[in-house]
Amino acid sequence: MKRHEEREKAMIVVYQHLLTGCDLVESMEDIFKMSKDEISDFAKLLINNSIANKDRYEGYINEVLEGWTFNRLGYIEQAILLIGCTEFDNKTAQMPVIIDEAVIMAKKYCDMEAYKLINGVLEKL
Repeated sequence: MKRHEEREKAMIVVYQHLLTGCDLVESMEDIFKMSKDEISDFAKLLINNSIANKDRYEGYINEVLEGWTFNRLGYIEQAILLIGCTEFDNKTAQMPVIIDEAVIMAKKYCDMEAYKLINGVLEKL
């Protein structure tokens, strides 16, 4: 599986967890269509660190949001931003790659203008 696909599936798992509080392992196995042990370390890092560090990342995001707060964003936008923060934190790719991947997901899953918000927030972090 390509990294882009792993990012996208990881974002969906984080989104489901934010939305419903579902069990991460069950959601991972359902979305990735494989057992937890077969899922790449990269994907597990994105998922687990995004949730484990949510409060810290939320603080960073709130510092750069103008006139908004993290909690006012949709769960999809929150998930994309948390994945981006995890990637920045763990240096999984260079900053432009991380931002481009987040923008691609925002264009696919969010409202038409949300990619601009995602791009702006991640560029300021």
